[in-house]
Amino acid sequence: MIKIEHLKKTYPNSVPLRDVSVEINDGDVIAVIGPSGTGKSTLLRCICLLEKPTEGRVLIDGTDVTDPNCNSDLARRKMGMVFQSFNLFGHMTVIENIMLAPQLLLHRNRQEAYNEGMRLLRMVGLAEKALNYPEELSGGQKQRVAIARTLAMDPEIILFDEPTSALDPTMVEEVQAVIRELAGTGKTILIVTHEMSFARSISNRVFFMDEGRICEDGTPEQIFDHPLNEKTRRFVRKLKVLELGIKSRDYDFLAMYTEIDKYCVKNRIPWKITQYLHMAFEEMVRQLTSPELPPPDIQTAIEYSESAETVEMSIRYTGPSFDVTRGGEELSMKVLKSTMPEITYTFDPNAEYSNRVLLSWHC
Repeated sequence: MIKIEHLKKTYPNSVPLRDVSVEINDGDVIAVIGPSGTGKSTLLRCICLLEKPTEGRVLIDGTDVTDPNCNSDLARRKMGMVFQSFNLFGHMTVIENIMLAPQLLLHRNRQEAYNEGMRLLRMVGLAEKALNYPEELSGGQKQRVAIARTLAMDPEIILFDEPTSALDPTMVEEVQAVIRELAGTGKTILIVTHEMSFARSISNRVFFMDEGRICEDGTPEQIFDHPLNEKTRRFVRKLKVLELGIKSRDYDFLAMYTEIDKYCVKNRIPWKITQYLHMAFEEMVRQLTSPELPPPDIQTAIEYSESAETVEMSIRYTGPSFDVTRGGEELSMKVLKSTMPEITYTFDPNAEYSNRVLLSWHC
């Protein structure tokens, strides 16, 4: 078991890990997903002691491997890490790359190391490349050799740091196939990946990381189909989001129109939809900033789903129940409702923003 307690890692100009606490069971296959720069790789590097945590502890089978008195070399032998950049020795053949660590660290004789190395090369489908040098291999073949080299140390825990990110798309599947086979061996595996379909198919748990923390930990079904965290939902559904906040009747509406235009151009949203967004924003917000109402507190979010090709506008606001879809200028509202297949209003007195209007369009 791996137990992580309040792990933190800081650098002079960044804090990649803020406060990570989690337990990883033996045999877990965990996909670690999240935006770039959110501490995923740093988490793996702290677990395998390539980085020294600033605060917190990592316990493996009850042993605190972050304790200065712990024999870090012995602790590392339980773990193997596969990097995105392969890190093979160019002056050695494929089989020599695999044999090196077992001979130096496990004190295996040359024949034992060779026999095991060939077995692993056959497992990853590269036995015929044993006497080749890394420069003679494709990117996918190099990564498979790197996996075989890691397995040669017979680690209990295998950490994959974006193992397919440096590969041509045509080579990704061959590496993923090897990792899928490993997932059924009972070893504990953590894999940082941006391949969402791969993450879902290979894992029994998924960590969603953001801003140096594990924001959500659940089964693939929970994370990808029923995420509890709003950031998780946006990430797994590949949503591009624009958020606009209004807390004054004298808001700069021209600046907000410009933000909407820039967002739509960047995401190649059709101009007709952009016009509808302008109309909806103007019609709804104008009612909500009326002098007759309390000072406004309005949060508007526009979400574009690249995969579903839909645009949603959510307008949330405080105060008593007030359905803006039933107010405003009659002709404008009639035109607005005719442009979209769906418009809904809900009221929840217990929510931070009790009123919510949701509008959606298909691109």
